[in-house]
Order: sequence, then C-alpha cells, then structure tokens
Amino acid sequence: MSRSGRDPGERLRSAKKRSTSSARWLTRQLNDPYVKQAKADGYRSRAAYKLIELDEKFAILKGVKRAVDLGIAPGGWSQVLRKHNPSARIVGIDLLPTEPIEGVTIFQMDFMADEAPEALEQALEGPPDLVLSDMAANTVGHKQTDHLRTMGLVETAADFAIRTLAPGGAFVAKVLAGGTDATLLTLLKRHFASVKHAKPPASRKGSSEWYVVAKGFKGR
Repeated sequence: MSRSGRDPGERLRSAKKRSTSSARWLTRQLNDPYVKQAKADGYRSRAAYKLIELDEKFAILKGVKRAVDLGIAPGGWSQVLRKHNPSARIVGIDLLPTEPIEGVTIFQMDFMADEAPEALEQALEGPPDLVLSDMAANTVGHKQTDHLRTMGLVETAADFAIRTLAPGGAFVAKVLAGGTDATLLTLLKRHFASVKHAKPPASRKGSSEWYVVAKGFKGR
C-alpha cells in the first residue's frame, strides 16, 4: 500500500481509465467538423455554431443593441454577437476566466452572487434586447440532481431576463433533455409572445442539451 493508504494499482487503473476517456475526447474533437470550422472561422469553440443555427431558425440576433452572455467562457457566443452586431454593447459573465474580446465587457464572477445582476446592468447602461444563457451546473453523475441544478441556473437567468429586458426582447437558455419544467414554461409564456424548444444541429447527438427560445418580451 502507498502512504496514502491506496493501492498503487488502483491509481494506475484510474489513470488508464482517464487516458482512455481523454483519447476518445481527442479523437472526437479531431474528427468533429464543427471544431474544424470553428478554427477556420476564428471562433473559440464549436458552440458558436449553436447560436448561429438558433439565429437562422429564430432570428434572435437581428437589431440587437445590448446583450448579456451568461456563461460566456470561452467566448464563442459573444464572438457571434459581435460579428452580427458590431456596435452592440455586450456584457458577459462566467466563473471561468475568459480571454478578452474586443467590444465585450467580461466579469469573472458567479452569476448567482447577489452583486452580479447589478454589475451586469450597470455595464449595459440600458435594458438588453437579448439575454443568452449557455450556463450548466457541474454534473455529479446523478441525472435528477444534475437536472435540478441546471434548471436552477435557467430559472435565475429567466428571472434576470424578465426583470431587465427591453420590450420585444428575447431570452435563450440551455436546458436539458425534457426541456423547461412546467412552472418555468408557464412563466415564460406569460411574459413572452413565443416560447419554443430547439436542439441545433451543432449540439452533439449524444448530448442531452436543448435550448428554450423565448421571443417578444411583453413586459413585467
């Protein structure tokens, strides 16, 4: 036994398991056409194409003057926003560090922190036309717990959108398989003219992620 009390063989097996998993991830990345396209187009992640495809279907980026990017890291969605609306004021937030993006104000902090919403609003200098949320809770491997944690983030993002959006604005958020729960769906339908669910082609087939797209904010 090692000084830690663990069998060295156990560590070797764990390392082998991680190596196998890492190899699968690397192979998938190298063979992923979206990853290759992202590099060619200068986007930081393949996730940029999820927003591009959602926009192609729902026209959510047109005429946006102010936008919030919740869960901005590594920055692909804000890059798309900047490309479509070069003069728009864009504010993003994430726990993870994000390399600077020209024209985008980025906060490295927890969106769930009490001071976060006010910081975003002050940086926007006016009501946003679009609130995007690509946030997801760190998974613990228990399906129901993971779903509840992610939906808690979605609900907080929706509350922020409803409180801050300009009339006619839109809210887009990542949810998990099964979509938005009944309570949140009712809330969104009360405040938005249209509420749809979609899985853009750029979402991996094996992924449980879907997106809720709420358009035509009617006010509080």
